Amino acid sequence: MPQDAGGPIFVVGCQRSGTTVLRLMLDSHPEISCGPETRFLAGLSRITGEDWRRLSQYGFDKDYWHAQVASFFDTIMSDYARSRGKRRWADKTPLYALSLDFLTQVFPTCQVIHVVRDGRDVVLSHRRRFGYGSALKAVVKWPRYVETARATGAVLPPERYREVRYEELVTDTEGTLRGLVDWLGEDWHDAVLHFNETQHDVPEKYQQLTAQRREKESTHAAVYGARVGAHRRELDPLLRSLAWLFDRQALRALGYR
Repeated sequence: MPQDAGGPIFVVGCQRSGTTVLRLMLDSHPEISCGPETRFLAGLSRITGEDWRRLSQYGFDKDYWHAQVASFFDTIMSDYARSRGKRRWADKTPLYALSLDFLTQVFPTCQVIHVVRDGRDVVLSHRRRFGYGSALKAVVKWPRYVETARATGAVLPPERYREVRYEELVTDTEGTLRGLVDWLGEDWHDAVLHFNETQHDVPEKYQQLTAQRREKESTHAAVYGARVGAHRRELDPLLRSLAWLFDRQALRALGYR
């Protein structure tokens, strides 16, 4: 059980890995507010990174800059959470997988949830959602996101970093969520299993796309595992070859076969 069960929560992972569905599940918990992704903090990592030589001339140390960023962002997110009757805030921004070292310094009590999905299914999902060009980029993007996030996670204590496999989230939803909610230090609420019955701040386009996907998969279930391993049936020879070339090392490290 974490020492500070009320700290911020960051949900990260390569796009098309299931971060959005986990966001909606967490947002259904009566104590957790997980609104639209912000991306706000990603660019600020430059403050104590490549821009530090210039900014250090102001005479403030890095801890000062971190504290100011944390205070500003926490105020916004906490106000949003309170406006929805929630006690704790979470931010689902996949891009943060590339700047976790900065985020965990700015928010030293935060908990990071890294959603991991088979990279070949991630590539396929990019192709289906955004087109072939996006799928080609995802071949290289997926291992970069996964390896960068895991490198930071490896040096964090276990109560601050946790990996959630997409495949387990959609095939053993309750078991996966019970373990995750307990790790977050929160009480269990069945509402997280019925997230589709809760009002969320999402664009209408997302709701339309979700409805279309469920219709295509011939299901009304909030969560379904039909897309697990879909690359075996649907990934074309070129993308399959590129995934083997660029992703095989990360796939093996994660136990994907």
